[in-house]
Amino acid sequence: MFKHQQTIKQEASCSGIGLHTGNKTTVTFKPAPINTGIRFVRVDQPDRPVIPADIEHVTDISRGTTLGINRVKVHTVEHLLAALVGLGIDNTIVEINSNEPPVGDGSALHFVDALTEAGIVEQDSPKDYLVVEEMIRYDDVKKKGIELMVLPSDEFRITFMSHPKRSTVGAQYTVMFSLEDEFVTEYAPARTFGFLSEVEKLREQGLIKGGTLDNALIMIDKPVNQDELDYLRKLFNLKETVSFGKNGIVNGTPLRFPDEFCRHKTSDLIGDLALLGNPIKGHVMAVNSGHAANIELIKKIRKIYQKKEMRSKYQKIKSKDFLFDVNAIQKIMPHRYPFLLVDRIIDLVPGERVIGLKNVTINEQFFNGHFPGQPVMPGVLQIEAMAQVGGVLMLNTVDNPQDKLVYFVSIDKAKFRKPVVPGDQIRFELEMLQYRRRTSKMQGKAFVDGDLVAEAELTAMVVDKKRENSVNS
Repeated sequence: MFKHQQTIKQEASCSGIGLHTGNKTTVTFKPAPINTGIRFVRVDQPDRPVIPADIEHVTDISRGTTLGINRVKVHTVEHLLAALVGLGIDNTIVEINSNEPPVGDGSALHFVDALTEAGIVEQDSPKDYLVVEEMIRYDDVKKKGIELMVLPSDEFRITFMSHPKRSTVGAQYTVMFSLEDEFVTEYAPARTFGFLSEVEKLREQGLIKGGTLDNALIMIDKPVNQDELDYLRKLFNLKETVSFGKNGIVNGTPLRFPDEFCRHKTSDLIGDLALLGNPIKGHVMAVNSGHAANIELIKKIRKIYQKKEMRSKYQKIKSKDFLFDVNAIQKIMPHRYPFLLVDRIIDLVPGERVIGLKNVTINEQFFNGHFPGQPVMPGVLQIEAMAQVGGVLMLNTVDNPQDKLVYFVSIDKAKFRKPVVPGDQIRFELEMLQYRRRTSKMQGKAFVDGDLVAEAELTAMVVDKKRENSVNS
């Protein structure tokens, strides 16, 4: 297994046409320092925008994996990413002069060849693996027969089962035990494929403009007559006639592997997993998976490990009952007694939701003057406590949260259902409704013993501490 981060010794380039766009394009791989990751640079654009190859920049997965930033995109990146992952390359700049890498022969092999010729060097930093400690699962079995899971394993392995319903190919099955030993020879050469019934529709959608019978395997999934074969010949600008292959492939193109379709799907999965940003130690098991399902699994893995990263950063004492105690909360939030109104964070899914607790005691300072003799927690402080829990969620959507502040700019639809009294424990549940440019809108609810006591919609923004201090001075 690759143990240290790696990059390439020198520049390497590939040229050709894009599978879907048909655009002529050149990609140039360049060496990069440790912890750079994989970054695409659109050198054909005036400002040379940089698009990190990570899950946050996925913009489309309809017919391949597309990355983008603002309105600039790079389509069908999975074969290129698979080559980088398969060779253990962690850090590289990928300069591209169009919006899609060249398709080559429809596999990852032309990228592998270029990168191998450039040479690969170890860097003075260990790989930062995501170690899978429990099963992570995504499935859509009922609608599409898709199932994906990752199980704990000391090595990165993939088991892939595929059964295209419309194809005469039938069920296929493959197991990759070692990325380092098997990818280059057993998976990189596997070519992309499509169904004959889809070809016309894809062309009508403006896709597969660069597709030919030399860079894609077309599986026959319906009866074919001579008129349709003539149509295919014109569609792909072929001089020779198009024939029905006995192996179920248009023109009878020989397969490189008996299970080539399944191996290509495995290669696609390897490329999509690059979007985690870190290599994983785990056994990925997939049934009929494609890009959409791969991305959903990656999102789940990323959120689980973001939570673990947060806990290791802020929380010294590990517990199954909570994520952050009050000491950890004080590392994240600027508030202090008597205005820190959160005691624990029970759970947090970055960018989605957070659950926090507030223990209400008779020792709270506000009970001295708020309905003396019949103490009730002020509604405005319930909202403040709710906002502080939401602040923990917001600060974990940005880098360097210790240098940021959360200001709440509006409170809408606030309602108070029941009084909160000493001895109560309030459970705050907040869900992110919208997040854009450091501004978020959250739906918050407060419960005591399972009963809803308060709710509100909160809008807040993240600001830099230094910037705010300079403004106030």
